[in-house]
Amino acid sequence: MSPAVGVRRRGGPPGGTAGTRSGLAETVRRGREKCWQVLTDPQYTALLGVCLCVLELGVTHWVIQRVPYTEIDWRAYMDEVEGVLNGTYDYTKLQGETGPLVYPAGFVYIFSALYYVTEQGSNIRLAQYIFAALYLLTLFLVFRIYIVTKKVPPYVFFFMCCASYRVHSIFLLRLFNDPVAMVILFLSINLILQDHWSWGCIFYSLAVSVKMNILLLAPGLLYLLLCRFGLLRTIPKLFICAILQVILALPFLLENPAGYLIRSFDFGRQFLFQWTVNWRFLPEHVFQHRVFHLALLTAHLAGLVLFCFYRWHRSGQSLLSLLKDPAQRKPRSHQLSANKIIFVLFSSNFLGVTFSRSLHYQFYVWYFHTLPYLLWCTNTSALPGLAKILILGLIELSWNTFPSTSMSSGALHICHGAILLHLWLGVPPDETSPLESTPLTRTPRKKKD
Repeated sequence: MSPAVGVRRRGGPPGGTAGTRSGLAETVRRGREKCWQVLTDPQYTALLGVCLCVLELGVTHWVIQRVPYTEIDWRAYMDEVEGVLNGTYDYTKLQGETGPLVYPAGFVYIFSALYYVTEQGSNIRLAQYIFAALYLLTLFLVFRIYIVTKKVPPYVFFFMCCASYRVHSIFLLRLFNDPVAMVILFLSINLILQDHWSWGCIFYSLAVSVKMNILLLAPGLLYLLLCRFGLLRTIPKLFICAILQVILALPFLLENPAGYLIRSFDFGRQFLFQWTVNWRFLPEHVFQHRVFHLALLTAHLAGLVLFCFYRWHRSGQSLLSLLKDPAQRKPRSHQLSANKIIFVLFSSNFLGVTFSRSLHYQFYVWYFHTLPYLLWCTNTSALPGLAKILILGLIELSWNTFPSTSMSSGALHICHGAILLHLWLGVPPDETSPLESTPLTRTPRKKKD
């Protein structure tokens, strides 16, 4: 046998093995690049969102089956709505085992439905699966927002979905009413992104009727309505919000209007120091002092004014121009990009959370799903990606420290301050692309709702 024949039988043509290795290396390199692109390019948010939602199906089922349920407010909710179902419409007479009914009328109707579905609140496992469905619906609505805004790298959503013990606990193991209010709010925001402002206002008002923390977004929503419609066409939208509150509350207003308003919208309500997450480092007498509450309210209002003048309103026109009909302003000044809508609403809500008189553990869902956007929305390199991940981790750690400590509360305020500074120093999201160009919207008609 000749040497040449032996070479051909062992390896084929000269250079074949090297070519195969080179091709394999190229395939591996391209695969790594594609994986990196999927994890970092916001264009792939939908793909990763679907994968994470499917993964969460298993996670939620495992949590419900394996982690013990903890009774906190569910029984109280059922007692409160049972009083209404038994014919008591005076809010001052509606009580649960943890205290009086302090939520607006929408809460009563929704939890009355849950009362019937869960066999007078006794079928806890069924209630948990209903809240699991609410959790998955919340993720779906949140991902739709992030798909449109295209600001957050997809790998961040691993932290938003699978890494939060506290949020899974709030939805699946505690059955608080906060998740119900938030899923309705995110539905409202999705409708606004689709330019359905009237429907958005309806569902926004419905969310307020479940829990009034949704009012933290009201300054931002009012600003956006004035941007989009001007003063005269904003008034009907505000009327929609108000009339829904009246319709839902009518049975209680007819019975005892003062009692309903005082109980369901009690802005002066005192919070228990033992449950505070954000002010543990203060002495209790300072925490409960009215001067401290007034100082926080002043700081909150000042923050809203500053953000309105310098972060939200950047068209170059006077803020008073928002009162005019949009047709009388500069061209396109009434058009809103999806990013501006989300930036205004999320920052308005975040300001309210930052200067809150007290944050309890279930309040985490008020802003948890907005944190990735707040950290990645501004065009600045002052806060690198690793620092943003660290902030998310510290916030999660602070909310998972029970009971809260001076250190956990201090860390939470430092993180909130860093986010506020980041939003203030960074360039707000692009405002040049009109809302009508976003994938969730329809082709605009001459008259919008």
